[in-house]
Amino acid sequence: MTDRSLPLLPVKARSSVLATCFLRGAIAAGLGLGALAVLVMVLWISSPYPDSGPGGALRTAASLWLLAHGTQLVRPETLTGTPAPVGVVPLLLMALPAWLAHRAARDALMPGEDEVYEGECAESLPSGWTVFWAVTCGYLMIGGATVLYASAGPLPADPRSAGLHLSLTAALATAFGVWTAHGRPLGPLPDRVPALLRSALVDGRTAVAARAAGAAVAVLLGGGALLAGACLAWHIGVAEDSFLRLAENWPGRFALLLLALVLVPNAAVWGAAYGLGPGFAVGTGAVVTPLGVAGTPALPHFPLLAAVPTGTHGSWWNWAAAGVPLVAGVVLARFCARAAVFEGWGRRDAARAALLGAVLCGCALAGLAALSGGPLGTAALAKLGPVWWRTGGAALLWAMAVGVPAALVLRAWGTRERVARQRRSLRARVAGALGWRPWRKAAVAVAAPVAAESEADYEPYEFLPVSGGGLWHEDGAREARWAALKEASGGLMAEIPAEDGLGGALRAALSPPGPFPAGDHAAPPRAGSDPEPAPRTPQDPGIAAGPDDAAGPVPEPVRPSSDPDSHSDSDYGPDRFSDSDSDSDNYSDPGPDGYSDFDPGSYSALGPGPASAPDPGADSYPAPAPGPDRGPDRYSAPGPSPASDPAPDSHPHTT
Repeated sequence: MTDRSLPLLPVKARSSVLATCFLRGAIAAGLGLGALAVLVMVLWISSPYPDSGPGGALRTAASLWLLAHGTQLVRPETLTGTPAPVGVVPLLLMALPAWLAHRAARDALMPGEDEVYEGECAESLPSGWTVFWAVTCGYLMIGGATVLYASAGPLPADPRSAGLHLSLTAALATAFGVWTAHGRPLGPLPDRVPALLRSALVDGRTAVAARAAGAAVAVLLGGGALLAGACLAWHIGVAEDSFLRLAENWPGRFALLLLALVLVPNAAVWGAAYGLGPGFAVGTGAVVTPLGVAGTPALPHFPLLAAVPTGTHGSWWNWAAAGVPLVAGVVLARFCARAAVFEGWGRRDAARAALLGAVLCGCALAGLAALSGGPLGTAALAKLGPVWWRTGGAALLWAMAVGVPAALVLRAWGTRERVARQRRSLRARVAGALGWRPWRKAAVAVAAPVAAESEADYEPYEFLPVSGGGLWHEDGAREARWAALKEASGGLMAEIPAEDGLGGALRAALSPPGPFPAGDHAAPPRAGSDPEPAPRTPQDPGIAAGPDDAAGPVPEPVRPSSDPDSHSDSDYGPDRFSDSDSDSDNYSDPGPDGYSDFDPGSYSALGPGPASAPDPGADSYPAPAPGPDRGPDRYSAPGPSPASDPAPDSHPHTT
């Protein structure tokens, strides 16, 4: 509803900027007034027996909006004929106009993407004072019109109270919005501000004291709400009776429930004042405290007022309410002591922070007590709620009496623990440096042979060949790693599928250019290394496999023969680097365990045969012809099965 307010038209002149800020203030006031008007009209429509027409309902909504700013209303129609004031302000209802005015001022200095001032740069945006006065004046313009409109209703506003409270609420909320837009800085302040106050605001202890005071106030309000809820639960029968008497139909009960909900923060403040000791007034000359009720209470029938304790003398559970300010003082001390330990403050600085937090806590409780009470009539109902100066003074005394000594104690305890941790860490370092023992060395010496014996049984596993000069990503190195894995698995791993001629041709086409042949997958010899020996293959008779062959050295390229029948798939498959006996058998006698998919007749379908191909020279290395296992022509050229044709006994090579 108010996220970045409403999109405004772009402006170009300085006067238009002022008009925009003025309009923002008017829109903020109108939004709050409209929200209450909608709620009141819904209740009026749902009421079976309304007391007035729609005009009276709208004027009642206007009066409630003025009451939310702290304005005192007047009830002219009474049994005695004397106008009765209505000054108890629902604190939850007060949050609505304050929030809207704050957002209007903040958004005027922080325009969104759709609210840029056309023709204006960041340096020419309106100043904080300009926004403050423009938004406040726009807000007060709607407020003045509302006062005039509500004067003819059933609850008109007191003009002097309306002028004071409307101006004060709008100015404070707008100023807070401007301060928020500037990043909530604590300085620098003008020179007319005393130097002592300027230095105190920028001091780190002030921020710590403010946080500690906020935590203490939150504990007091929470404890007060807990006390009020416990008393209401204790007198639930009286509260239910008053609720049913005031509203006989469901629309009236719903309106009464909403009124009770917006008065819950007031009940929390009254409960906090009760726990602090001064209590609260329930009529002229009647005060409710933990020690008992003094005077004759004059309370109207209302569900929340049924929670007020009765009896001239308090019991032990009434005195237990003193635990609320006690806990609040300990919380304040905890915040100050933790900051003192972290910042390294002394006892004097910690005591000053706790004392300043106690002062701020007392001021906050005094202000809340002044806002939560007020008159509901004349004579006996002229005073309801806590007395502000008594409540604030009691909060200050409790915070000082509990917070300052507890802060010193907690600070000393925290410092002691910190020093103890440092000493323990120092002792640990010294013990580590001087904790050498001869038996430790002997234990290590005894355990060493066992470790050496266990390491002797461990055979390191190498993936890459020690010699050969190949890189890890090359085909020779990969095939060597696969052969080592196969040997280590004990026959559990499957054979690598052999690459046929087509796969070799494709890989030859995709291999990077270099001084070595395109069809070869071995890496070129390293510079400065010894020349590799002549290539040895399992087809060469009389050559035995040496120990270096098991390690998988990268072989030199083999010149293929012009006869396609003289080649085997092992020349291009992964087993061309294996010199074991089982691999040699596959070359000499192909069978079911060999390369049964070899089809020599498929060479005619994939390229020219040896009759049409020229005889390669000694220095030429043509790419091998593609095989039948891959490609779209695998089944296009049928031929005899390798199982029916005997394998050639020799594999001549070009030398």
